[in-house]
Parts: sequence; structure tokens; C-alpha cells
Amino acid sequence: MVTKAELMDYAPVKGCMVIRPQGYALWEAVQEGLDRRFKATGHENAYFPLFIPESFLRREAEHFEGFTPQVAWVTRGGGEDLAEPLAVRPTSESIIGPMYARWVKSYRDLPVLINQWCNVVRWEKATRPFLRTSEFLWQEGHTCHRTEEEAEAETLTILEIYRDFVESTLAIPVVPGLKSESEKFAGALRTYSIEALMSDGRALQAGTCHNLGQHFAKVYDIQYLDSDGQLKYVWQTSWGVSTRLLGAVVMVHGDDRGLVLPPRLAPTQVVIVPIPSDKEAQLVARGLAELWSALGRAEVWGRPVRFKVDDRTEYTPGWKYNEWEMRGVPLRLEVGPRDVKSGQVVAVRRDTGEKTALAATDPGTLARAVSDILEKIQDNLYERARRFREANTHEASTLEDIARFMESGRGFVRTPWCGEAGCEARIKEETGATLRCLPLVGDWAESTRGGAGAEPGGRPEVERARGRCAVCGADARYLAYFARAY
Repeated sequence: MVTKAELMDYAPVKGCMVIRPQGYALWEAVQEGLDRRFKATGHENAYFPLFIPESFLRREAEHFEGFTPQVAWVTRGGGEDLAEPLAVRPTSESIIGPMYARWVKSYRDLPVLINQWCNVVRWEKATRPFLRTSEFLWQEGHTCHRTEEEAEAETLTILEIYRDFVESTLAIPVVPGLKSESEKFAGALRTYSIEALMSDGRALQAGTCHNLGQHFAKVYDIQYLDSDGQLKYVWQTSWGVSTRLLGAVVMVHGDDRGLVLPPRLAPTQVVIVPIPSDKEAQLVARGLAELWSALGRAEVWGRPVRFKVDDRTEYTPGWKYNEWEMRGVPLRLEVGPRDVKSGQVVAVRRDTGEKTALAATDPGTLARAVSDILEKIQDNLYERARRFREANTHEASTLEDIARFMESGRGFVRTPWCGEAGCEARIKEETGATLRCLPLVGDWAESTRGGAGAEPGGRPEVERARGRCAVCGADARYLAYFARAY
């Protein structure tokens, strides 16, 4: 699907992909939507080097061990052996930490709220386009704060930004939650994530936010002189999403005919396909010009509707219909001689295939009708994905139940868990399912409303479970989401 729709092609280097213009336009929409939200909460963009000295990585043992199997190394440069091997960035904590140690000296220098858009390399053994590749694009935020409360507020601020963007723009429902100790980021105090369910029943970690505590600050000696005259270590966070979000869009919304793109994300929201007529070519041209004028004034979500006209003469209308359906354009408008004579255009929705005749005599009325349909498509895609997730979320009270759902069913399994790593490991060993998250409950985003750096006065609450752990039978502490995942 992604190759036929020209989102990507396979690169000569194993595990890498070429993102073609159609695919990169989707990534640009992700960048624009998130970058705007980041900057609205006080964050700025910067750029840090691709190459990281081995000694920088080794300064944090747990972090180094966590990434060693996936790190690509540069050992020669300019025909000479390097005095010290350089890691090709798998993530940037170990290069950003030393820089922050230079920049942060006083409480007046805090908070540091920096994000970068870049590529990273993780040498994967098994790769899938967009979902897991050896090189991929992402954004990674790295921030410093005076207190743990400020760092926690920052972490939840970004988690809410991710949740809102993925649900409102990508139309993908997610479960925000806390990662278990075994699943958290190496070196982090706490890791939060948003978990999505793909149409094949597997889970996908769509974004992560890490409260790093003071661990990396102590490793890289990031200290500041506080207002009380005491020298203190900063509290840090890091967070990121990647091009796997595009894979999520493909897998959640796509069907047997190709892509189905949410209108908020789609580079082209409306395609106009004229139906040619040798005898009435001027009539069709007039109808096309009127339609162009109407859409030129149409707005949706406060922005101009993005549309194009497919007036290629070398292809039939039927071929074009199939082509634009495969590419996932949300709405198709057909205009032929009979339509112009009737004062209408035919609108065809990509999500449902529904055809509707829209009055075209008044440009304003037509513009509003098109905008209304796009909004309905966006809402329908989200609701359809939400219903799928709910239908494929199962309750399990025993290990046998979990195994049965993993083998014969699909989706999330919610199960009581005692909190012990041994029980979590046994579920993974016997069912192939990993603990995706401990879902957050209540108004956990309340602490984010003061913006980055605000003090929330506490950590978010995770969902508690009644009854017994599905594995050991001890009193359960949490209700955990398990699933097989990408």
C-alpha cells in the first residue's frame, strides 16, 4: 500500500526507506501541527550533532547498555582511523547533557525548553516501512527544570499535546498511561506513553514522554546555583514521536482500496475530477471554473481547503477515481456536462463511498457543504477507530484468559496485575504480549494547564484494580493493558 501510494520506496541500504514527496508531505503536516503546539507552550527548536563520542555514551552505563545492540559506529573518517569511535545518534541525551552542563549555571537559566527535529539511527534486525526502520525521522524534546514537580508537569504537558494531536488530527484514539519499570526508558525516573491499536489487532507505541529525574544531570554534571545559594542538580525530561505515526495512520484507517487519510492531515483534502465531453467541453470547463472559485473561498478548521484538479487527458475518469482512492484523498468532486446543467456536483466520500449531489449554483453554499463533509469524515474516522478499539479490548482475570485472547483474538487485554516484574515477564514469555501501559485516570491533564514549567502538585493517578493478579493470585495493585505490539 505505501509503495503503490508513493509514500516511500525501499532504499539500497537494508532497513532504510526513501520517503517520497507524498509521504513527506504527511510528515510535514505532523511537523507543523506539533511544532505549533510546542512553541505555544514555550519550547524552542535547536539542533545537536549526529555523531556522539563513545565516551559520552559510556558515561551513563544503563543508557549505554540499553542502546548498544542498536548503535551504528563510525570508526574511520577521511581515510584515517578515528582516535575515538563515534556513535551515530540513536537518541541525544548523551550529547545534549554535556551542552546543558555548559549553559545552565543559575536558576535564572531555567527552565530550558528545547526541541529538535532530526533523524536517528537504530540498527534494527527486523524492519517494516514507517513502523520500524534503521533510520527514521523524529522530534526529541529535552528540557531542564528546578524541581521534580516542574519536570513532571512538563512531561504531562507534552503527553497531553501528543494525545490531543494524535486523536484530533490523525483521528487515532489512544490510551495514555505509565510504563512499567521494565518497559520504561533506560535511565528514566518514569516513562509515559500513548498506545494505539492497529487494524490487525497489534498495539503501537505512538509517543513517549520521560521524566528523567536527576539521573542524567548527575552523570553529565548539570548543576545550577539556586536562589537560596545552594548548588543543585536540574530535573530533566525528554520526549518524542517519529515517522511511525505515518505507519499508524496507514494501518488504522486504510482499507482494501488503499489509504484513507484524515482530512486534517491530508495534503490534498479534495480532488476535482472533470468528466470530459467532446461536444460539451466548454460547458464542463465553465463548471470547473465555478467549482474552482467556490473551493477557493472554502475554509475548514480556520484554514483554506486544500484541493487540486485532475484534468489529465491521458487517463479516464474511472482510472482517476481508483488512483485518488488509493492515495486516500478524503473527498472527490465529480463534474460533468449533466452536473453543470443540473447546477450540481457529485461528492464522493473516501471513508464510506457515499455519493451526494451538492448544489453548485451558490459558491458560498457549496463551500460550506464541502467543509461540512470534511468535518464529518474526520469525526467518522475517529469514531470508527474508537469503536474498533473498544470491540477489541478484552477483560482477562487469569493467565489462561490472556493466552486465549492472544491466540484466538486480537487487541488489548486489560488484566489485574500485582506490580511484580516476575508476573509481567511470565505473561510476556507465555503469551508474547507486553505490558503496554498502566492507564491514567481522572483529570490527569489538569496539571498541564499552567503551561510548561507549572507546578501541578503531584503525579497522575493510574487505574487501580480490584481482585487478584492474573498470574500469581496476589492482591492486584493495577489494571494493566497487555498486547502484542510492533
